[in-house]
Amino acid sequence: MSNKFLSSKKQYTGIAVQLVFLLVCGIAWQWYATSRNIMGFPPLDVIVSHLVDSFTSPRQPILVYMAHSFLLIVEGMFIGAVAAVILSGLSVLNNVIGAIYKLLISIFDLLPGVALLPILMITIGANDMSILILVIHSVLWPMSRYIMDGFRMIPKTYIEVGKNFGLGMYRMLVDVYIPASFANVLSGLKVGWARAWRGLISAEMIFGAAQSAGIGVYINNARTIWLDYPGVYGAIFLIILVGVIVEYGFFHVIECRTVKKWGMIK
Repeated sequence: MSNKFLSSKKQYTGIAVQLVFLLVCGIAWQWYATSRNIMGFPPLDVIVSHLVDSFTSPRQPILVYMAHSFLLIVEGMFIGAVAAVILSGLSVLNNVIGAIYKLLISIFDLLPGVALLPILMITIGANDMSILILVIHSVLWPMSRYIMDGFRMIPKTYIEVGKNFGLGMYRMLVDVYIPASFANVLSGLKVGWARAWRGLISAEMIFGAAQSAGIGVYINNARTIWLDYPGVYGAIFLIILVGVIVEYGFFHVIECRTVKKWGMIK
């Protein structure tokens, strides 16, 4: 009971420290922006005001742009995560597939998604399909690397027990490999999410006013067409907010209810 109390106290202390840090940063930002009066560095109250107005903008509400980007990344992450689990599982269960897939991971995991954009634009075009492929690329390879590392760290005893129970290839993967390495699976998904989110925004900004309507396009339009500099900052803050919500409202909750609850991590 005391350990649980100490853990909760430590968690709340960490949250309080983070909030105080953000408050200090906000005060410093506001003071610097109002004292210097730089057009490209607006005060926080102006940024927040523009962000609030953008929710009901006659051009198009910012949430429409954000929803477009979010749907793309959810679709891409789902495809990439499922492919990573299946291909990593096949790599463990078959030596030939494993050797080839390890080579592919070594090649493509080091290749930035943005570097693929010229090829995608030439072959597919500056559209949502190119961005979807970029998201899948950003998720598939790092998640596969984490999963395969997790598979290699599984104690041989677990595998031998599974074989003694007569488990087939599919049951071994579902009942032994994935549960025993779920911490790595979750870590790979978090890394894939971070890479995919950055890559998606970058691709949309490079595409500009092309056949896409994501938040990156909104930032590009606010900078080049509308000359709405506070709107640029507001969109960036919204991107950060979405990232924080996904990190603490999704991944952290899953982590607490699985690997932390199971004692796999502290």
